[in-house]
Amino acid sequence: MAEKFEDAMKKLESIVEKMEKGDMSLNESLKMFEEGVKLTRFCSQELHKAEKKVELLSRDAEGKLVAVPFEEEDEE
Repeated sequence: MAEKFEDAMKKLESIVEKMEKGDMSLNESLKMFEEGVKLTRFCSQELHKAEKKVELLSRDAEGKLVAVPFEEEDEE
């Protein structure tokens, strides 16, 4: 399993591309699907962890959740 979210996403994208071609056997497709499900779960868990960290960091001194606007970087 991938150690990083980004690595897992790249593997997942690769699996989707391979499966979309439709030139794999049923067994190969099932194996790829199983790996894709595992990667999807991993990514979902990582996103959930990141969301919790952002929420924790967005609390004020009294522990109340405060809205913190996301500032996009200016593209030049």
